[in-house]
Amino acid sequence: MEYLIRLAQAHESFRLPELRALATRADVDLEIISYNDFSPYCVVKLQDETAARALISRSILGKDILELWGQGVNYEELHADVKRRTQHRWDDYQTVPFAFAVESFAGKRSQTTKREIIKSFSYMAFKGPIRLKNPDEQFCVMEEYVADREISARGGEVSTEPRRIYLGRWIADSSRAIMPTYDLKKRRYISTTSMDAELSLVTANMALAAPGKVFFDPFVGTGSFLVAAAHFGALTFGADIDPRGFRGRDMEGVNKMGLVQNYQQYGLTSKFLDAFTSDLTNTPLRNIPFLDGIVCDPPYGVREGLRVLGARDGKGKEPVIIDGVPAHYRPGYIPPKRPYGFEALQKDVLDFAVRTLVPGGRLSMWMPTASDEEVEFPVPMHPNLEVVDVSVQPFSSWSRRLITYRRLPEGEVSDVSLARRKDDKQGVRADDLNAFRRKYFARHRGTASEQDEKEAQ
Repeated sequence: MEYLIRLAQAHESFRLPELRALATRADVDLEIISYNDFSPYCVVKLQDETAARALISRSILGKDILELWGQGVNYEELHADVKRRTQHRWDDYQTVPFAFAVESFAGKRSQTTKREIIKSFSYMAFKGPIRLKNPDEQFCVMEEYVADREISARGGEVSTEPRRIYLGRWIADSSRAIMPTYDLKKRRYISTTSMDAELSLVTANMALAAPGKVFFDPFVGTGSFLVAAAHFGALTFGADIDPRGFRGRDMEGVNKMGLVQNYQQYGLTSKFLDAFTSDLTNTPLRNIPFLDGIVCDPPYGVREGLRVLGARDGKGKEPVIIDGVPAHYRPGYIPPKRPYGFEALQKDVLDFAVRTLVPGGRLSMWMPTASDEEVEFPVPMHPNLEVVDVSVQPFSSWSRRLITYRRLPEGEVSDVSLARRKDDKQGVRADDLNAFRRKYFARHRGTASEQDEKEAQ
């Protein structure tokens, strides 16, 4: 059967990937019949109403789903399609309380015109009481006009008539209404790098977070991704090279604020396993497949060069003993760190995912890229990981991508693999190890030489 999904007009390149991920999670067959980035309407084919409810129930970028009763480029065509598709079902709705509504995307209709549109469906002969609030059945006529944004992007002319009209019977709402609950403005503990609630929840959906699954964030910070995964029922834990991010800080006159308080705020404490200090190249986790999902937004190394634990020359040093106690056991000890390449970070995240994800487990990772074609930043790949989807969030002079991978079963390999192209030892400055950082500062400050010299000291 065909269904109509009403989508939010936000993060358009994420909408179809989220729907495909939700279909995988719910184990339903999804076929996209029609879709347009500039339109809020997406026609899909699903097995039945149960599958439709399962698909939309967790969507963040979808609003609701309706059973498609008809469509056309004008009302004559729409009425003919409604009769062809649904005339045999009208008797089922003869006496139930119902409501009719008319909505116009990128267009406008007067109340008088809307009443005339509704009257044009009188041939269905519904005799039940009209109930505008909480009807048993809700029918909606949806007119789609060409939006100004589409005209600006693709050209064309403004039209006074809709280019497509749909009639749908409402089935179920999505989970989009939860976004205000997780709004960062209402969250007790955040930082400047906390991911907003909408994209955190979408990331968790892309990684198929669900009850009974274990999720990990190796760059946990204040825990935006883990909180989102916990909302969907996953058990979560994380790590960070800087423990101040997840441990929090003492606030004057109030209790200490940190990652745990975010879980407490949403009643998700039972979904929090732990958080510990570590970087990805020195993790205490065992190299066995035990994770169902990895969600992360690795540091880009723009404001500061990337660092990992270790000596700059790669050689070990004699331990320092103070009052008979090794220095690294004493309070306040700060371990040495060395420069770390951005391409090395990408490769190490993929290698870690291959070692720790169960077959079919997913890695959803954010990565920056340029907004023009002057510099190419290819999608990092690994022979044991399949790229499921790549979605882009554009900014003024750069963009970031959400790349979702699936761990392939043993014996299967992906058809393309891009190896790490530079070794850490080939550079000592942040720009030597980070092409994105060079591009960023070339655009914003002209040069990063002063920062490079400071970091190389």
